Amino acid sequence: MRNEETKFDFRPVGLAIKEARLNKGLTREQVGSIIQIAPRYLTNIENKGQQPSLQVLYDLVTLLNISLDSYFFTESKTSKSSKRRQVEAQLDQLNDAQLEIIQDIIKAIFERTNE
Repeated sequence: MRNEETKFDFRPVGLAIKEARLNKGLTREQVGSIIQIAPRYLTNIENKGQQPSLQVLYDLVTLLNISLDSYFFTESKTSKSSKRRQVEAQLDQLNDAQLEIIQDIIKAIFERTNE
């Protein structure tokens, strides 16, 4: 039987959804239109931790490239974070010349942190 201690707190996931939406430059109205939910429903998910239906959760994490592994499997570090998935999705949109620039930036970061 479930008790209050084992009840899943959805607020951190809601905040991750909000952050990912903002990072993609999408409004609640745009996301609502894309996945066919009311913007107010999305507001409650993001700010109040309202638990969405499984279909809405799937639509949100798919649209926004969010990984839920770290929220469900807190002890596991083998999965990719939402931030990593979002960056990888952005990298997929770059051409080779742009990727070379990113590669140089990453190299410079490593050189600076190893000083």
